[in-house]
Amino acid sequence: QVQLVESGGGLVQAGGSLRLSCIASGSIFSGNAMAWYRQAPGKQREMVAFINSGGSTSYADSVKGRFTISRDNAKNTVFLQMNSLKPDDTAVYYCNGGQLMRVLAGSFHSWGQGTQVTVSS
Repeated sequence: QVQLVESGGGLVQAGGSLRLSCIASGSIFSGNAMAWYRQAPGKQREMVAFINSGGSTSYADSVKGRFTISRDNAKNTVFLQMNSLKPDDTAVYYCNGGQLMRVLAGSFHSWGQGTQVTVSS
C-alpha cells in the first residue's frame, strides 16, 4: 500500500527553481530519516539528499549548494527546494524514509509514484 505522495515537479528552464513536497504516513515519517531520490532514464535510482529526525542533512555532491531538504514533523512532510536547476537534474524524484542505514542504501519495498522534474536547456 502506497503511503508516500510526492508533488511539485514540472518543466522548468535551466537556472530555475522548483519545490518538491512529499507527504508520508506516520509509520514512515515519525522518528525516521527521510530522503529524496531521483531516477533519470536509463540510470539507477540515486539518493539526492537526506535529513535525519534531528534535522541534520546531507547531500549528493552533484546538488550540494543548490538543493535544500527540510521537514515539517507536524505534517509528516519532507520538502526539497531545488535552485539553479540544470538539465542533468531531469529525473523522476521520489521520497522515502526509515532507519538511517536503510535510507542510505535506498532499500525499500514500496515507493510512491514520484514526481517528474524536467529541466530544459
